[in-house]
Formats: sequence, C-alpha cells, structure tokens
Amino acid sequence: MGDVSKKASARNVAVERKNLITVCRFSVKTLLEKYTAEPIDDSSEEFINFAAILEHILSHRFKGSGSWFDGQRSYWDFIRLACGKVPNSCISSIESMENISTSRAKGRAWVRVALMEKRLSEYIATALRDSRTTRRFYGEGAIMLREEATVLTGMLIGLGAIDFSFCLKGEALDGKSTAVIDYTPYLKFTQSYDYLSDDEDRQSVDSSTSDDSVPEHPYVPLVTDEESWSTKCRKMEQRFKIVYAQKGYLEELVRLRESQLKNTETENKRLKARLEELQSQSQQEKRELEAIVLELQEQLRSFPSTELLSVEVSLDSDSQQIEGKQNGGAWCTDKDYTPSMMGLCGSLASLPSCKSLASLKSSECLVNISTENSPALSPS
Repeated sequence: MGDVSKKASARNVAVERKNLITVCRFSVKTLLEKYTAEPIDDSSEEFINFAAILEHILSHRFKGSGSWFDGQRSYWDFIRLACGKVPNSCISSIESMENISTSRAKGRAWVRVALMEKRLSEYIATALRDSRTTRRFYGEGAIMLREEATVLTGMLIGLGAIDFSFCLKGEALDGKSTAVIDYTPYLKFTQSYDYLSDDEDRQSVDSSTSDDSVPEHPYVPLVTDEESWSTKCRKMEQRFKIVYAQKGYLEELVRLRESQLKNTETENKRLKARLEELQSQSQQEKRELEAIVLELQEQLRSFPSTELLSVEVSLDSDSQQIEGKQNGGAWCTDKDYTPSMMGLCGSLASLPSCKSLASLKSSECLVNISTENSPALSPS
C-alpha cells in the first residue's frame, strides 16, 4: 500500500508540474496577443494571471523555513542567492526597498523589475545553473529541478518583446494575499491540442488524477479536417508572431550595440588624434628646448675669452701709465712735439730752469743749449 500511495503521489506531482508549465505557455501567448503599443501594467488581467502562475511555478515544492530564526521564506530567498552574481542585477536595489519588507513581496517586486528590464528568462536560467543552491531550496519533483525548468526559460524569452510598466507600491506587493490562478481564459485552448507543442503537453492539461490506463490523448478534438488545418495555420501564425517579436527585439538590441560601438570608435579616433597632436607638440617643444640649451652652452664657452681680453687691455693701459710716469710724466710720451715748443724751452731766463733743461739733453725732443752767455742771460 505504501508503494502504491507513493506512486500515486508522484503521478499527481507530475501532472501538477505539467499543468503549470502548460498554463504558463498559454499565459505567455495571451500576453503576446494582448500587447500592442501600450505598455502592460498591473491593471492587465493577463499579467495578473501570469504573475500568479509564475509564482506557483517558482514556489512548486519549495522547502519552507529550516528554523524559527530564519522566518518565512519564499522563492525570493532562492533568487537572491542564486542570482547574486549576475552583472548589473536588480537584487541589491530590491533588498534596499523600504516599503517592501516580506520575502514574498520582494519576490513579486523582483518579477516586475525583471520584466521591465527584459531579463526574467536570464535571471531564471542563471539561477538554474547553480544546481547546489537549487537542490537546497527545492524538494524532489519540483519544476526547478526537472527539465520543465528549461522549457520555462525558453518560453519566457518571448516576453522580451513586450514593454512593461509597473509601480512598485500597492496591494499587489504587500505579500499578504496569496496568488490565485484563473483558469477560465485558458479553457478555449483545450478544444484543440494543436496549440500544444508535444504529446506530453497534451496529456498535462488534465488536472484530474492520472494512472497507467489514461490514454495518450484524453480529449478528442471536435473539429473536422478543414477546421484542423485552419487551427494548425493559426498555431503557425502564433508561433510566427512570437518569433517575429523576438527577432525585432534582438534586431533593436543589435542596432543599439552597433550605435554604441560606432560612438566608441569615434571617441577612440578622436582621443588617438589628440594624443598624436600632443606628442608632436611635445617633440617640438623638446627640440626648441634643446636648441636653447645648446645656445646657452655656446654663450657660456665664449664668456672666459672676453674677460681675458678685457684684462689684457686694462693691463696694457696700466703699464703705459706707469712707464710714462717714470720717463718724466706727460712730457715723455710717444707723441712728436712741434718745433714751437723748442722756442718755449729756450726762452726760460732763470738758472734753475736752465739746469733742469740741461738734464733733459738726453731727450731728442729738445735742442742742445750752449754754455755761452747769451745776451738775454747777461747781468744787467
């Protein structure tokens, strides 16, 4: 009996897991159909239902608090640890929000911010790569531990084509009310299983208990062959819309990156030209300074010879003055005196002057004076 109950419980968990993934796919499709040009906000019923479905998926088989000290935990504790190293993430900003205190409210705020950043699929994919943390927070059979988690990240990529705008305040983020899924909008999808991608999804819509006797296709589409073809065409059209929306988003992202690359290349060229200009100016200034230094060195070398010349000139003038003083003062110079000075010398009448003149016979400047008494020297 114990083995039978375990098998029944495992089947119920598998059905619950597949149903959540299938309903999430329907919810993403309705969001893509709803979106036009206006951003989707908290007033959209399609988003409210999607947020409830995603919260159930992230909370599927989630392990509660280990002790009373940890408090009531939610999937936000798993995201906070597993996505803490994501570059430019919103984890720290959500942790610091003052108006959000509970773990569940922070998880809901993270979903909204991640949708506005168009990075919800990236966050979940990064968290799934941390398998150790994932096994720590989720029990056996959880969606986050199965291959359905990879399917979830793939379908959430399409939400990158939608613009979301949320206010991170209000009753939706109080964390007190539980998330309730409204299955009514998705009942139309059960009429034809062509909306589902594979046979597993066709089996997963049945929320009742399943056993080994359940057929592969529990519901038979009540449509004719013509209607079946039209349904397939609609399915292909929906897939084309999703792929086209993803293509437009990726092309816009590529254009943005190309624009940033061009701006960076232009700035790099401008800085390179400026660097070359500064280098040329530096070389020119260096050459000018070298020329000035050489000129100053030449001037310094010429200073000692000029001083020697001035010293020699001063010495020559001093020697001439000394020689002149020794030869009789200003009378004994190298100048040739005129004959008029000879008469002046002979007109001297006093005897002392004659004696002084007699001492100057050696000089060629004066004539010989005879010892005979001249009429002028005779006594009266």
